[in-house]
Amino acid sequence: MSLRQQFMEKARKAQRRIVLPESSDDRIMNAARILAMDGIVKPIVVHDGSLSSRDIPGSVTAVELDNRELLERYAELYAKARGVKVGVASRLVKKPLMFGAMMVAAGDADAMVAGVAYPTAQVISAAGLCVGYAEGVTSPSSFFIMVLPGEPERVMIFADCAVAVDPTADELAGIAVTSARNAQKLLGIEPRVAMLSFSTHGSAAHPDVDKVVAATKRARELAPDLMIDGELQLDAAIVESVAKKKCPDSPLAGRANVLIFPDLNSGNIGYKLTQRLAGAAAIGPVMQGFSKPVNDLSRGASVDDIVMVCAIASLQCG
Repeated sequence: MSLRQQFMEKARKAQRRIVLPESSDDRIMNAARILAMDGIVKPIVVHDGSLSSRDIPGSVTAVELDNRELLERYAELYAKARGVKVGVASRLVKKPLMFGAMMVAAGDADAMVAGVAYPTAQVISAAGLCVGYAEGVTSPSSFFIMVLPGEPERVMIFADCAVAVDPTADELAGIAVTSARNAQKLLGIEPRVAMLSFSTHGSAAHPDVDKVVAATKRARELAPDLMIDGELQLDAAIVESVAKKKCPDSPLAGRANVLIFPDLNSGNIGYKLTQRLAGAAAIGPVMQGFSKPVNDLSRGASVDDIVMVCAIASLQCG
């Protein structure tokens, strides 16, 4: 069974409610129909009243933006959480992304998937304002699931390769912990987290190295149950023979499966090198760091892409 098939099967068992606030796009409606018909998730589409009952497949839940009862409840919740007047909150939660994010915050949906009609920055903003961040996390990030060819296939998590440009030590620690938790949820593996650098256990001195050292310490404090080591050069993190020479005391022993890059430059280059030169499949980017799952779509996403992201979002729940 392929990794994609595994995600679909796990999502079917979970039966999570995923809100899709961009129903004006045909791709969203087609994906919602497939998700419902195949029993992958329970899709909820948000619309402005322009959709008729004939436009909405019977197994898809449809919610109108002008639902007064929901708008009032969401405005009150938002006003209380953000410390603003209810009138201000009322205007904000009428916007599709904010409405969808408030459905998640209020418990009316388990996760939100959006981005075919809105840029990533707006999706992140709505999620940050309405859903908020997970404990110990101060900013959003993302990860790629990298599937390397071979017998058997090797699956790894790379983070962050798409969102956090130059994370602080605390932000990098948050990326490490949330990436490890997602490795557990999505892949069912024991995460072995490597905090990457151009230095291995003090072999070089530089402020960039200091950041990774501090991030490693903070990540261990946040999640003492996880196996996290750093700072490590890439070969020391993933090649057992190299690890024996460079860092024989490392608990990872050259078998890292979650790679945390120090900045977006290295992360983006790293995943694309692996994809293009090693022939790896890159699934993502998958958003993380929010208290409840919110995932972003490329504006060029296909129907199949939307279905896959919804399945992944459902597995990030709980």
